[in-house]
Order: sequence, then C-alpha cells, then structure tokens
Amino acid sequence: MGIPAPTELILILLILVVAFGGKKIPEIMGSIGQGIKIFKKSMESEEPHAPPQEAQPPPRSPAEEARTHQQDEPKADPK
Repeated sequence: MGIPAPTELILILLILVVAFGGKKIPEIMGSIGQGIKIFKKSMESEEPHAPPQEAQPPPRSPAEEARTHQQDEPKADPK
C-alpha cells in the first residue's frame, strides 16, 4: 500500500467532480485551507498550559442533601 498511481488519482478526482460538482470543490478546498490556517495560528499563539486544578465534585441536588441530612440525625431509642 503505497502512493496511488496517476490513473488512480485521476479516477478519484473524477468521482469527486461527479459527486460534488465542479463549482463546489474549490469552495470545499478553500474552507479546509482556512481551517488549517486558523488552527496553525491558534497553535502558535497558544500560551503554555496552566497546571491542572483539583477536580471538584459536582454540586449535590436538594434530594441528595435531604438524604444526607436524614442519615446524619441520631435515631431515637424505642425504649
């Protein structure tokens, strides 16, 4: 599996033209090029990453708070 032969490249190009139309292909390639430029700019201007912060548990729902509160209360002796 190496580089496709010229006839294979022509066949792939022909299928793309039939599938997307001749006018749509330059638009697609232009938007891909723009995306690559934006990605490169963001990689160059990116600051070093900050050290990771400690993960905090998600906030508890009111129902979970009530269950926890009920479990913490001492139970009365049945005597």
